[in-house]
Amino acid sequence: MTRAESLEPQSSAGVLSERDRNILEFECAWWQHPGGKEEAIRQTFGLSPARYYQLLNELIDRRVALEHDPLLVKRLLRIREERRQARQRRMSGTATTEESPNA
Repeated sequence: MTRAESLEPQSSAGVLSERDRNILEFECAWWQHPGGKEEAIRQTFGLSPARYYQLLNELIDRRVALEHDPLLVKRLLRIREERRQARQRRMSGTATTEESPNA
């Protein structure tokens, strides 16, 4: 994939672009790339990991992505929600530990 392809605009709401499909396929098999995921993102898409995750998060919110690969998209949505909830608990100070030293 060329840099120009990785920067193509988001496709219409009802169709996945080639870049969108490539991102979903990458999420299924990124662990097969040598090295870490961030390096694989740079090599595969020519994007920074931050930009890749922005695109991925926009993509998994689209119905067409869910229709394309429901198991993957549901898993990614669940992971995102779990991380959001954990972040909220940390920020609100309600994070609890199972083995509190004062218990």
